[in-house]
Amino acid sequence: MKILIIEDEKLLADSLKTLLEGKGFEVEAVYDGETGADYALLGVYDLLILDVMMPRMNGYQVARQVRSRRCSTPILMLTAKSGVEDRINGLNAGADYYLTKPFDTRELLACINALLRRQGTQVDEMVCGNTALDLSTSMLICGDKSVRLSAREFDVMRILMQSGSRNLSKEAILARVWGYDSNAVENHVEVYVAFLRKKLKSIGSNVRIESIRRLGYHLEVAEE
Repeated sequence: MKILIIEDEKLLADSLKTLLEGKGFEVEAVYDGETGADYALLGVYDLLILDVMMPRMNGYQVARQVRSRRCSTPILMLTAKSGVEDRINGLNAGADYYLTKPFDTRELLACINALLRRQGTQVDEMVCGNTALDLSTSMLICGDKSVRLSAREFDVMRILMQSGSRNLSKEAILARVWGYDSNAVENHVEVYVAFLRKKLKSIGSNVRIESIRRLGYHLEVAEE
């Protein structure tokens, strides 16, 4: 399970990241609303943990933008504001649960597990052309053929499916899949795109990963 923390208090964000990684989650943290919204809209996360008071774009604005783009990822909103109106604003903006600071880590973990269980009842695949990406098993499926993806392959494919025909630069893919602090370089993206192209071909997919010089990668569905 992959969680995105959007919290401008870096110490708190990093503490939550450490806590959740210790529980077996894959976690990324960003420290302002605009960056958080960009990350959230990639559709690669199973849960968003979102602070309310942030620079550039507050939590309510992030939640509204995410929901307006039909992103259904569960949102757990964190804030020091505990008034009834604040809770109503958070829920109306698109949050699934509203947790006030300071909070007990046991309550936080219980909320996270409850939201993820709820998410598990929903359709868990993405489709492009004649090919589906099963988000629960990391399998690419085309008719009666399927192939399992590695963790990195899965993340790259998921981002490409989410973006569709919109180009994603190598830098954007590196940041989203490997993280800003990684030592990975553009060649890593090229290698994993090559792996995915071979796997798509192996199952008879009509989906192609196309590249445009200096613009990046996007998906196209081949005509019959």
